[in-house]
Amino acid sequence: MRRRRRLGRAVRRAALYLAAAAFTVFAVFPFYWMFLTTFKQDRDLYVGGTVMTHIPWIFNLPPTLDHVTLLLRQTLYLVWVRNTVLVGLVVVAITLVLAAPAGYSLARLTGRWGERLSIGIFLTYLVPPTLLFIPFSRLIAVLGLQNSLWALVLVYPTFTVPFCTWLMAGFFRSIPRDIEEQGMIDGYSRLAVAGRVVLPLAVSGLLTIAIFAFTQVMQDFVYALTFISSVDRMTVSLGVPVALVRGDVFYWGSLMAACLFTSVPIAVVYNLVIDRFIAGLTAGAVKG
Repeated sequence: MRRRRRLGRAVRRAALYLAAAAFTVFAVFPFYWMFLTTFKQDRDLYVGGTVMTHIPWIFNLPPTLDHVTLLLRQTLYLVWVRNTVLVGLVVVAITLVLAAPAGYSLARLTGRWGERLSIGIFLTYLVPPTLLFIPFSRLIAVLGLQNSLWALVLVYPTFTVPFCTWLMAGFFRSIPRDIEEQGMIDGYSRLAVAGRVVLPLAVSGLLTIAIFAFTQVMQDFVYALTFISSVDRMTVSLGVPVALVRGDVFYWGSLMAACLFTSVPIAVVYNLVIDRFIAGLTAGAVKG
């Protein structure tokens, strides 16, 4: 009987490791393929499927930096990265300033209507951007922000703030009220308790919405295409396909280089804060 139980545990453990290994391969393979394509020579990259001696997932010829050189010297990739980081940081700051107090208010100060309002705010996030960019275009034209990064700074918080407010409301609900009440008994005002007690406990939630907002800025294409026309004012998500997809010609090596250089830092940051990110996301999802 004991032997059968041990065998069962060994089989389950082996199945768990196999599943983890398969998922790891699935997650890492896109990065490996980007790395491979970035440094392959064109003669190694564009090979007909009838060449049976060619192995696509290794370097058949010595690696090259030609695609990286084309990306960095013949496009404005570094300018697009700077624009993206600038817009992302401003949008993250606006999202934090608006979503954190709004989420706290919905969680603590509006009673039973807080949850209903937070769901209503979340529903506005579900409106597709393809429906909103037309009225936004009119608004941006009235404000005179066409072809300006400030147009993106104005538009992006409209979909980051609602979701992050809903997320923070759920996260604040997961913090026991007793902690705040104890602070107020000690003589602190609600504002002081929120600033000195609640916010330090909500670091995971704040970090989650910061990462979410910055990621949304990084991956947006529709609004950037709608409001930005000058190449030197584009963000990475717009500038890379505009410069490296010319008609039916795809510069795959440089495209993959841009994807690799842009995604690896984000993946590293995610990996550094993954525990806090999951804690904040699950707290908001469960309690919201």
